[in-house]
Amino acid sequence: MHALPVHPSRVAPSASAASAVAALFVDERDRDVPGVLIPRPEVQLVVRFGPLARRGLDAHALGGRQRVHRKLIRSGQRTVTARLHLGSHEAVLGVPASAIAGGIVALEDLWGDAATRRLFDRLGDARDTADAAAILEGAIAERLALADGRRARAQLALDAAERLTSANVNAVAVDIGVSERHLRRVFRETVGVSPKAFARLERFHRALRAARKDDHANWANIAAEAGYYDQAHLIAEFRTITGVTPQGFLGELRAAPLIG
Repeated sequence: MHALPVHPSRVAPSASAASAVAALFVDERDRDVPGVLIPRPEVQLVVRFGPLARRGLDAHALGGRQRVHRKLIRSGQRTVTARLHLGSHEAVLGVPASAIAGGIVALEDLWGDAATRRLFDRLGDARDTADAAAILEGAIAERLALADGRRARAQLALDAAERLTSANVNAVAVDIGVSERHLRRVFRETVGVSPKAFARLERFHRALRAARKDDHANWANIAAEAGYYDQAHLIAEFRTITGVTPQGFLGELRAAPLIG
């Protein structure tokens, strides 16, 4: 496989996989570097090439996470990562998002040995990581085309997710015409985390995006705009999610590449 530039690179998903793939990344490393995985509710499929992968090639599904994860990225590792859209997890993986939330599951345990082996055979012939990315998203598109009757439940969860950015769970349940208990159950099965945890991650990402745009972040203003009660609330949630202060985490991100 030919080398690509040694840094993470985002690839635009093709039209055939766009309804399932929210973002696609390729990455290569020529030295050991620390990496930071920012928590997200979305599931990610990760293909690894290199000496650390089983038989030089493996693939895993990373369930949605609620805490920052830190990992040393080893020299010689090549990866292709597909971040799935909310609501597409069960169609692509064959299990609810809740079944793998917070975990790492080998792809063969989700797709079965035969389907995984077909994917690995294609990936083994890839010219480079860009070609491997096209092969992975093609396999995801095939899975999506074969999916059957899971759409209504997924759509309810997606409608709720959109509303949870500005309303609490009870108000959202009333708005879309279901009981709060039903919404919580369907949301957790489809998205992999509770509505409350999802809203917390959304606030965290809004605050983090705003802070990374400004070298002199005003945390009080960011807290108000991102939906926190106040700056103390923002700091407390950052500590829970990242293990450090907001300013400390920004410094960490400047020194370490993001994973996914």
